[in-house]
Amino acid sequence: MTNLAARCGRWSAAHWKTAVLGWLALVAVLFMVGKTAGIRELDDADTATGQSAVAERILQDAGFDEHAAESALVQPPPRATRAELHAVLAQVAGRLRALPDVQAVRSPLDPGGAGLVSRDGRSALVRFEIAGDPEDASGRVAPILAEVAALQRSHPGWTIAQFGPASAEHELDATVGADFQRAERLTLPVTLLVLLVAFGALVAAAVPVVLAFSAVLGTLGLSALVSHVFPTTDTTASVVLLIGMAVGVDYSLFYLRREREEAAAGRDGRTALLRAAATSGQAVLISGATVVIAMAGMLLAGNPVFTSAGVGTILVVVMAVAGSLTVLPALLARLGHRVEFGRLRLPWSRRSRRGRRAATGRLWSAFLTPVLRRPAAAALAATAFLVVLALPALGLRTGLPGFADLPSDLPVVRTYERFQAAFPGTSSPAAVVVEAADVTAPGVRAAIGELRSRAVATGMMYEPVVVRVNPARTVAVVEVPIAGGGDDASSHRALEALREDVLPATVGRVPGVTAAVTGETAGAADFDDLMRRRAPLVFAFVLGLAFVLLLVTFRSLVVPLKAIVLNLLSVAASYGVLVAVFQKGWGAGLVGAEAGGTIASWVPLFLFVILFGLSMDYHVFILSRVRELVDAGVPTREAVARSIKLTAGTVTSAAAVMVAVFAIFATLRTADIKQVGVGLAVAVLLDATVIRAILLPATMVLLGERNWYLPRWLSWLPGARPRRDAGAAAAAAQPDPVPAGAAARPGGPTG
Repeated sequence: MTNLAARCGRWSAAHWKTAVLGWLALVAVLFMVGKTAGIRELDDADTATGQSAVAERILQDAGFDEHAAESALVQPPPRATRAELHAVLAQVAGRLRALPDVQAVRSPLDPGGAGLVSRDGRSALVRFEIAGDPEDASGRVAPILAEVAALQRSHPGWTIAQFGPASAEHELDATVGADFQRAERLTLPVTLLVLLVAFGALVAAAVPVVLAFSAVLGTLGLSALVSHVFPTTDTTASVVLLIGMAVGVDYSLFYLRREREEAAAGRDGRTALLRAAATSGQAVLISGATVVIAMAGMLLAGNPVFTSAGVGTILVVVMAVAGSLTVLPALLARLGHRVEFGRLRLPWSRRSRRGRRAATGRLWSAFLTPVLRRPAAAALAATAFLVVLALPALGLRTGLPGFADLPSDLPVVRTYERFQAAFPGTSSPAAVVVEAADVTAPGVRAAIGELRSRAVATGMMYEPVVVRVNPARTVAVVEVPIAGGGDDASSHRALEALREDVLPATVGRVPGVTAAVTGETAGAADFDDLMRRRAPLVFAFVLGLAFVLLLVTFRSLVVPLKAIVLNLLSVAASYGVLVAVFQKGWGAGLVGAEAGGTIASWVPLFLFVILFGLSMDYHVFILSRVRELVDAGVPTREAVARSIKLTAGTVTSAAAVMVAVFAIFATLRTADIKQVGVGLAVAVLLDATVIRAILLPATMVLLGERNWYLPRWLSWLPGARPRRDAGAAAAAAQPDPVPAGAAARPGGPTG
């Protein structure tokens, strides 16, 4: 018991005040310093890729942002006259021009405004821009929305509605943003409730929750500081909370359960704590390292959004591991047996721990007996089940979610649909960014005019084509409405025609001109292309380093290979469920989803990294227990059976916490976050049941001693050699039964 985790546990138990107060001080300092330093967020130019990144960088350098562009849609009732329509249009334009934050108002009544009238003549647009910094446009759009709403109220029977990037972001922040806040508020009480049911005692349930949440708070402060090197996004904090609570609770559970087992076996408090530190503590350290490796894969995705999420998750895992190895043993040393049997306990906790362990052992014995009796049949059945779940993933389609993917009951979605019906493509136009010494020069102006006519002539792009020029006349943005809903096949065909045919034949032929296409469709297409190119690199990195870590940890060639295969099976099954639910609509109503959509481009890679890391928690925890018994001389078959029975309660509780937390995020209304919540919840559920309770024990029994095969040419690898001492070591590897009264003896050093 001299490994790093054991030394940390020994020191913390002897200096519990220093460990606990030092941790609290560290968390408080990190949180306050981070709050003082503030957060540096990514902008559009940072998150864009490919040709979209070129266009966004030109716009940023020129101080020109298309996100300030807005439109007011005016639709008269069926019997309204042309004169009435003109009068309302004049009133809308006049009221908008009177607002201090509105500029560049263009109405169909202005010269050259014919393109702002729909083909059927029943709809019209009043275009305008929000003055000031475009990055803050969503914060200053509220008075404009209020003015447009007042115009709507004063004209019953008419439709007067506003839509644009700023107004959409403002409304989504007020609706979807509230969903995020609700999910984050529910995370703590739901986690505590699950653990309270598992332990039956408030203190035992609260310790993992408080420790995990403190790690999250410290990480949020640390992430704010790091954001000045690696800029972050709004979603990184939610990812940190999600992963931090999951792994933090897991690690505390692994440690706490082992310490309670050792104490219940009659060992004195100090010995029980040190054995838990040397075994489960070491498993936590290895598991944390594996999770960090998986999260580091996001740094290779080639996009700052992934980098931000990767850095945040790495930091929270490191904090969770540090807290579990130092603060947890300090608390256990102080609380002793009171952690489980204090005054605050639930009625079912009055049953003896020995009785509960016996009931759990009988349950898992009944489940494992047929698996171990017929391992080949069990492994085949479990594999077939996972393969069937994974089959729909063959039809996986990706794309960045747009307004069409939001619930139709949201006001902003209804407005979007009205705009799309009257002016196809205007809600998500392609933006051709043209940079030149003078974009108003005759040659450039002629090329832009030709681009406009050629684009409309394709039949896949429409009027109104709007051209905006920055004050320095060095950049022009040509907004071209395109066919489709923004991220469907029609939109992508139109984008391809614009980029490959129209642009090279017009603006692209003018010397000294740089032109690139951005916009919702272009950004999605470029991001999809990046994900396809980077995914193999990320997969190879995560799988390769995880293989090496497990190879060194368990000194076996078979263990890491099997771990990778089992984890890939659970990830593939999760992908299949996502496609079945969100693309095919099977059971979509159960999670509030709508069928026929796509899987968000970033979700598959993100899920792989997260799931591979989280599933390794259980794998390392169980295999560490198996290896501990095998090294002590217990046959592999018996070691597997005993380990599964001993760890089943912990794995079940940890999985229940994860599934509950992830299910909360599956209730959000944004399609991509809902997909992440469903994917994570399904994968963890499958991993804790089908993988760990059936496939893992069945394959280990089938392979027997071959599980620990290590070629001689790899014998130089570092790591602990197996002891193979079947005597005292075998007894030490498994807590001994003791009389019921002995379990009630004080378990802590001070008890």
